[in-house]
Amino acid sequence: MRTQLILVLVVFRLFCSAQKVPVKLDVDFNKPIGEMRPIWSWFGYDEPNYTYMKDGKKLLSELAALSPAPVYVRTHHLMTSGDGIPALKWGSTNIYTEDKDGNAIYNWTIIDSIFDTYVQRKIRPLAQIGFMPEALSQNPTPYKHSWSPADKTKSIAGGWMYPPKDYQKWSELIFQWVNHCLNRYGKAEVETWYWELWNEPNGGYFKANDKFKEYCKMYDYATEAVKRALPSARMGGPHTTGDAHLFVKNFIVHCLKDTNAVTGKVGTPLDFLAFHAKGSPRIVDGHVQMGMLNQLQHVNNHLKVIASFPETKNLPVIIGESDPEGCAACGMHTHPQNAYRNGTMYSSYTAASIPRIIDFNDYYGTNVIGAVNWSFEFENQPWFYGYRDMATNGVDKPVLNVFRMLGMMRGNRLQVAGNTTYNFLGIRDSSVRGVYTDANAMASGDKNNIGILLWNYHDDDIIDDGSPVELKIKNIPAKKVILTHYRIDANHSNSYELWKSMGSPQLPTPKQIADLEKAGKLEMLEKPKAVVVQNNVIEVKMILPRQAVSFIKLDF
Repeated sequence: MRTQLILVLVVFRLFCSAQKVPVKLDVDFNKPIGEMRPIWSWFGYDEPNYTYMKDGKKLLSELAALSPAPVYVRTHHLMTSGDGIPALKWGSTNIYTEDKDGNAIYNWTIIDSIFDTYVQRKIRPLAQIGFMPEALSQNPTPYKHSWSPADKTKSIAGGWMYPPKDYQKWSELIFQWVNHCLNRYGKAEVETWYWELWNEPNGGYFKANDKFKEYCKMYDYATEAVKRALPSARMGGPHTTGDAHLFVKNFIVHCLKDTNAVTGKVGTPLDFLAFHAKGSPRIVDGHVQMGMLNQLQHVNNHLKVIASFPETKNLPVIIGESDPEGCAACGMHTHPQNAYRNGTMYSSYTAASIPRIIDFNDYYGTNVIGAVNWSFEFENQPWFYGYRDMATNGVDKPVLNVFRMLGMMRGNRLQVAGNTTYNFLGIRDSSVRGVYTDANAMASGDKNNIGILLWNYHDDDIIDDGSPVELKIKNIPAKKVILTHYRIDANHSNSYELWKSMGSPQLPTPKQIADLEKAGKLEMLEKPKAVVVQNNVIEVKMILPRQAVSFIKLDF
């Protein structure tokens, strides 16, 4: 019986593949469904000292150039003690030490190098108050951890992850830091930033006897210090990891109803809420299988809690790390399930997941303003080593081109209808593992253009013949348009495939590097062309390869 069932399924798959029923997608310019909010323009990484290094500066310049929307950047270890030498999952600024009598010594040199790099590019910090300086840690020895990719997050423990032994000194440090930023960058600039406390206090980044109670106390002190320096500053948290919606719920209750540890009054200011949402890839039958359902379940559960409080339903929400899985510095050589990171799987996953986060935001009526892609670059590391990064040795990877596409979306989101197989609720419950791929689109439009992001995603990273897509764009307010079609696939916008065709060199020649840099940019599938609009409608037909992403842009 089992053999017969397997045979039926195989025949059914072959039949569906042979039929190639087109995916029909209709975009209607006259049916806006909400603001095209750039939740994608947020990025983050563990290693702050990469910020002002050669490839770090190059990548930040590229991120800043994605669109007119401001880019926000979040990074760890902004208050950690050390010499400023970067390492995987580590960084330091030595912002605070003490003299022999216990008096504070503030050192802004490294932190200024980081924030100067941002401000010079008009990038705004999502400034993380963390981690604990050695002189203030309750348990400072040993302070710095040693870590290798094989360890994942098991060996990152150190004195940097403990609460302060002196809350008054710690609070004064935070006040002095914010005040220094005001003096250096000006009030108008710093008011555009967001300030947050710590990272994943419910997980491996925080050590305390009672993590929730201690975190809330720290939040009260940190918030008072930030707002003492700048009353208009935006302060929030808790940046939890995993399915931590109960931690977030209790944190909201604390801010609304508990006694403030500093003021003795009821309540603590809360200007935004933040949590993390991660997927779960694995190896199945010799190939990578992604787990988008895990990430969307985290989004669903947290937004449901936030929407349940009238006081927080409309507060800004930042998904502080929004990724296919949890360890950016774990390469594919030690974690083979991370092989998705170099090629088009990462691109299509990103293209398919961001619109679904927007769908959940609409569903719960919440106010998601950012989804931080925890992916940057790893300076002076092997080429295409399988880190979760946007670029390798200064060469852009395919995933960065998804953000270039998103950067061209303007105005309002437009309704997309059609015979699609999956929606956000279905992916939350079952992911994308059926016979059919997730071929779908998100569209935007303003008075000058229409932009349509199309993807053909599936959790299973295997090759097929692609999907026929018939795109109809209705009620175009122009007689003629310029149509441009961009593509990310095996042959376009893909430095990784070119690198492999070169023989995967770890010491590429200058000519090879120049070719790789060119291949890393967003590429057109065909030259822009003038199209006459008939009856306010344009139709575009294509074969969209599996794990490919297209972007159709109409200028008028």
